[in-house]
Amino acid sequence: MDIKNLIEKGRNFLKSPWDTMGNELFSVEKTDQQKGIKQPLLEKQIEDENELIDLIRVEEFDLEKIDYVELLKKRRSRRAYKNKTMTLKELSFLLWSTQGVERVIRNGYATLRTVPSAGARHPFETYLYIRNVENIEMGIYRYSALKHKLIPVKKGNFDDEMFEATQEQRMTVTSAVTFVWAVVPYRTEWRYSFLSHKVIALDAGHVCQNLYLSAEVLGCGTCAIGSYSQEKLDKLLELDGDEEFSVYVAPVGKIK
Repeated sequence: MDIKNLIEKGRNFLKSPWDTMGNELFSVEKTDQQKGIKQPLLEKQIEDENELIDLIRVEEFDLEKIDYVELLKKRRSRRAYKNKTMTLKELSFLLWSTQGVERVIRNGYATLRTVPSAGARHPFETYLYIRNVENIEMGIYRYSALKHKLIPVKKGNFDDEMFEATQEQRMTVTSAVTFVWAVVPYRTEWRYSFLSHKVIALDAGHVCQNLYLSAEVLGCGTCAIGSYSQEKLDKLLELDGDEEFSVYVAPVGKIK
């Protein structure tokens, strides 16, 4: 393994490509958007509307006033959680905070959300491994940001699979819920082609930081995880690993 070459590739990925490749992209090679190809869906389709689980609306959160400076001071990565049930209202708040849709704009062209995204493409789907949330069976769920509802993927205890998929990081099976963000790259590629992938990574950071701050508001903690088995986690979430695959993990629970 050529470590120096891998480091060089990694550093180049972090650099802005717009000075060189950006000019080429927009002057020589058209993006799919420029070619007039129909844009991808704003989120994955829902197979069975009857299975949707209602979440608490943002108007009903009724949170106490927060000292924002103190909130920033308190923010930490927290790995130890109480064995305490999370309320549906708390989970609703965390989901809305990280991917909530404020409105759909330009006749369905894009969404404005609680987090920024390059070109308003919002390429992520939020998956949850729910372990201890009131009135919700254990299992894997997906969040519909457009409808602000939960979609069951499969129900059951998947502690062993999650533990193994996240490199035996126990916090993913002691939390009340573990967030997994999966990316649908073409949502961004449609607009930015081969320049998409750095901004997708930046977008993921925006989403998870909102989770950190929102969790602190609720007396919860989280810890961002980038170390996981791609194949095992995608299999657990039933993702194809190409057009959609996991990119970021964050367990959440009451602070111990």
